[in-house]
Amino acid sequence: MITLLDESFRQINQYLSGKSFSKIFILVDENTHEYCLPLFLGNLETEISFEILEIEAGEEMKNIQTVNQLWEILTEMKADRKALIINLGGGVITDLGGFVASTYKRGIQFINIPTTLLAMCDASIGGKTGIDLMHYKNMVGTFSFPEQIYVYPKFLETLPAKELKSGFAEMLKHGLIADKKHWEDLIQLHEVDALGIEPFIQQSMEIKQEVVNADINEKNVRKTLNFGHTIGHAIESLCLQSENPILHGEAVALGMICESHLSYLEGLISKEESEVIIENIQKHFCFIDLNNFKEEDIFNLLLNDKKNADAKINFSLLTGIGSCVFDHECSTENIQKSINFYKKLSGF
Repeated sequence: MITLLDESFRQINQYLSGKSFSKIFILVDENTHEYCLPLFLGNLETEISFEILEIEAGEEMKNIQTVNQLWEILTEMKADRKALIINLGGGVITDLGGFVASTYKRGIQFINIPTTLLAMCDASIGGKTGIDLMHYKNMVGTFSFPEQIYVYPKFLETLPAKELKSGFAEMLKHGLIADKKHWEDLIQLHEVDALGIEPFIQQSMEIKQEVVNADINEKNVRKTLNFGHTIGHAIESLCLQSENPILHGEAVALGMICESHLSYLEGLISKEESEVIIENIQKHFCFIDLNNFKEEDIFNLLLNDKKNADAKINFSLLTGIGSCVFDHECSTENIQKSINFYKKLSGF
């Protein structure tokens, strides 16, 4: 399902030549329209007619209003159940486009062509589609798998450093929860740039794919992919409501610091292990000031996390570098301590 594209995009052209789609709809945002679409169209070889669907860039566009607009456009353009949507973009595009495809006329086919590191290593893989609701991350969505995922690493050369680091957070997470060597390889990197990170992309994608294959509908082991996301999503949601939104990977890095310390407080890893993890994450991610957020607001978001059950906050926590448990219920006291621990790291 995951294919690395060559310079001519031969693989996707071969795929399309063997299909009889009625029409192709290419979903982009304003950034991928400018930086990625020209290269894609320049290599696209198909007799199937296509249309470009463009939305504004940003997490704030991942909502039901945008979805409704796209449903209406597809309807006006007479898209039928034999149409194909190509999601060319980052995590917002693959999440949103997948959701639109999975719900329009009860489901049409789609493929993902991720253009950011975050989308390549995380968002495009696993069949989770979704949109945000009332600033809650990914509260509405479906499990719907793309027909294909095509990856062209050179798209990363169009990204600012901040976006690369956002995806790097998810790669670090993959190492922490499932592959110690992958973690050790990644922390040897002094700088996160397109050239340096490229050799590790496929390994990170394969780690996630392996976890997903073992638990497609997230009933057990797939929940380990949520490490760093329980607290991270809460902070990301609060920042989305403020004048200073943060990238998903920045929130995940913050969440991994808190939840690594929480793993120590819960007696799952040693203090030394938690310190090593936290120090290596700190090397690449700036401190985010949480003092403007009320503790009750953070906990309200934690309580509304979609992974919870029976009003209990469930975490995926580390039992070592390369191993993780899921559905671990933590005391309110230790959750508070882990957040306060982060607040005291303002010097990094």
